[in-house]
Amino acid sequence: MSGWGNIIFAAAGFLAGAIFFALLLRCWKKRQTARIQALEAYLEQAVMGRVPLCKSLGEDTFSRLEDEIYKTVTSLYQTRDAAVQARNAFAENLSNIAHQIKTPITAISLSVQMLQKEYGEERISQIQKQLVRLTHLEEALLVLSRLDAGTLALQREEIDVFTVLMLAADNLQELFAQTGTSVEIPELGEMAIAADLDWTMEAVMNLMKNCMEHNTGGTVHCSYGQNPLYTEIMIWDEGEGFARVDIPHLFERFYRGEKAG
Repeated sequence: MSGWGNIIFAAAGFLAGAIFFALLLRCWKKRQTARIQALEAYLEQAVMGRVPLCKSLGEDTFSRLEDEIYKTVTSLYQTRDAAVQARNAFAENLSNIAHQIKTPITAISLSVQMLQKEYGEERISQIQKQLVRLTHLEEALLVLSRLDAGTLALQREEIDVFTVLMLAADNLQELFAQTGTSVEIPELGEMAIAADLDWTMEAVMNLMKNCMEHNTGGTVHCSYGQNPLYTEIMIWDEGEGFARVDIPHLFERFYRGEKAG
């Protein structure tokens, strides 16, 4: 009986140890799961724009990872804040320049009005053209400053592409007539887009004017199409086109190509 007793006692001890080990393993897994969930919650808050202090839940294998995540997230937010400050400063500088340009424009305009009486219209027509150009540049700088500062409110509404092209061409009708340039806008059926009518029309007008300036006496062609992903508006002229070296720089602000006048 003593032999059987020892076996039973040993089995009971082994079973108790196994149960204790299983409970310990379960607690360890539960703690690991809680640590992972806490890190996931922290990253979710960081993505949503909130950077709470990453509180350490104890010294374990996750502590170093936790510290590195907190450092990385903090560094990223500091970089973002610096970029926002730089953007706002740039927008403010643009706005200041635009407002400062108004003073010489006003002075030149008054001088032109006085010169008109003495020398006539033809002698100062070039000055007037440059004044118009300066005024447009001043307006463009103000728009750029509002865009960079994020204060330009865009109204999204459903508009027809053909209507946008026709309105843009109508606004440029006088310029087209002066340069002998025609505009070709085919009616390809109703095609709606969600956009701001005024600013979309402004962008289209800029493209049309660029085509006109490099295509005097020719035709500005327009077309548009739609697929499941996007709506495409195409505007092109019959001029020489861009130099190959300029193509990679087309969307760089204030870049002037080889053929810029």
